[in-house]
Amino acid sequence: MAEISLFDPLPLKHGKPLKNRFMLAPLTNCQSHPDGRLSDEEFHWLTMRAEGGFGLTMTCAAHVQRQGQGFPGQLGVFGDEHLEGLTRLAAAINATGSRSSVQLHHAGNRSPKDLVGQPVSASDDPETGARGLTTAEVEQLVEDFVAAAVRAEKAGFEGVELHGAHGYILAQFLSPEINRREDRYGGSLENRARILFELIDGVRHRTGADFQLGLRLSPERFGLRLAEIVDVAAEVLRDGRIDYLDMSLWDVFKEPVEEAFKGRSLMSYFTELPRGEVKLGVAGKITTPAIAAEMLDKGADYVLIGRAAILHHDFPERARDPAFTPVPAPVSAGYLAGEGVSPRFVTYLRDTFKMVEPEPA
Repeated sequence: MAEISLFDPLPLKHGKPLKNRFMLAPLTNCQSHPDGRLSDEEFHWLTMRAEGGFGLTMTCAAHVQRQGQGFPGQLGVFGDEHLEGLTRLAAAINATGSRSSVQLHHAGNRSPKDLVGQPVSASDDPETGARGLTTAEVEQLVEDFVAAAVRAEKAGFEGVELHGAHGYILAQFLSPEINRREDRYGGSLENRARILFELIDGVRHRTGADFQLGLRLSPERFGLRLAEIVDVAAEVLRDGRIDYLDMSLWDVFKEPVEEAFKGRSLMSYFTELPRGEVKLGVAGKITTPAIAAEMLDKGADYVLIGRAAILHHDFPERARDPAFTPVPAPVSAGYLAGEGVSPRFVTYLRDTFKMVEPEPA
């Protein structure tokens, strides 16, 4: 098989190919307005990355229901009041030659009560105080995800990604610990994964033939079982209706947490799966061009860049030099400002990820 370069185009089943193998990871940034409308800061942050050479520029997780908000300042895609900002953003990203995508999200039991009031989940969750959704509410959740995809297409985005990872609501349905439902969305793995396939079906039926659809999964933590997520990934790849599967692994070099699966990389459980025309990508501490290229050598079709894209808006262009290494974090707030990171995003990076140097005394 011919060796794949990071700068080879990535063809997808639907729509235009990506110009390279770099996707901007969907990064929480807390920069938008309280009602979910796009801010100038978020616009600037994302368009800088599109101009910096990413083959696909994905928004942060954008909530599909007001009740599904996961963060202050989160971008919304749940109402037509968001269309003006989304349309402006899509046009600017598309003009750079980067493909544009909105990540569709609902935080479920991870929604802060001070933002949403009563959080909801797949089942009642005493630990978080979340209330289990009724069957009718699950059906409405499916409709709202699909309606958000239709809204993103109307705004001019070329695709969406379903956020099924990191313990948010779709992952809560997948978890046998969290999901204790007794209707068609609970019990067997087939039932717990039903919502994913209903979403894929709904987006495919109600968007155009060139609209790109991705899915993000994570295989560990939050009550998930690796063997089950491998089975879900295998079925999604076999089903063939999505364009790309995005595996968020925390660290692309790590071994599984579960003892029975140790002895090989977590990533390898997914790269060995037959994938047909669906493209497989990986995320997790891909910080240098050398690591990115190694992931392609190990079977991925593309890579998602997170923290390195915060530090360098033009990481893909800089990666043309295989020896390029991003500046080490923490960095100054002034440095991040030069990379299009707003003061609110700087605060989030300082408090949550320790990526920002302390302010001078």
